[in-house]
Amino acid sequence: MSSDAIDMTMMIVSHDAFRRDLGHLGRAVEHRSAEDPDRRQAVRTGWEMFKLQLENHHTNEDKSIWPRMRNGLRDRPDDLLVLDAMEAEHDQIDPLLAAVDGALADPEASQDRFAQAIAALDASLTGHLTHEERDALPLVDVALTPAEWQETAKDMRDLIGLKGAADFFPWLLDGAPDKDADTILKLMPAPARMMYRRMWVPKYAKEQRWG
Repeated sequence: MSSDAIDMTMMIVSHDAFRRDLGHLGRAVEHRSAEDPDRRQAVRTGWEMFKLQLENHHTNEDKSIWPRMRNGLRDRPDDLLVLDAMEAEHDQIDPLLAAVDGALADPEASQDRFAQAIAALDASLTGHLTHEERDALPLVDVALTPAEWQETAKDMRDLIGLKGAADFFPWLLDGAPDKDADTILKLMPAPARMMYRRMWVPKYAKEQRWG
């Protein structure tokens, strides 16, 4: 199987969107002392979208991608250790999300608590994304056929549904390079592309996120 048989654009753009939102979250720390209720709500709205998309992303990996890859890598014990590490890192990230949740929900939370919770999440998630891109994603072509990869994409579509897609694609492509956006939009059926441009993006643009 050639190294470019499976297009990783969706995965990489998703990772870049998580990094983008981590940047927004970090900047929210800088402005926290001067926050008004509208700013707090905007940060909360951005955070909830980030958290939802990350949870969906990790669920699809844990329940669809990694199990299929394990089957394809069953005779490669060293590569299976990479998948073990991916799952362990997901487990480490979950309580860090809860810590940020707690700091955001508590109006009396100190600046230090908020900053520390975000810094811990940033370090863990950024490290995980880099590890995945370096060691796990190159194994996809070894472990899966293009048809099997498409099955994981279908599982993701089933997970988020049409309503979820209306949130996911504008979030995903917010600030993405044109070439990546074009690649992803071409994967969508024509009616979905029309809804994306005429309905999903305008709705997404109206919502205040991150302040």
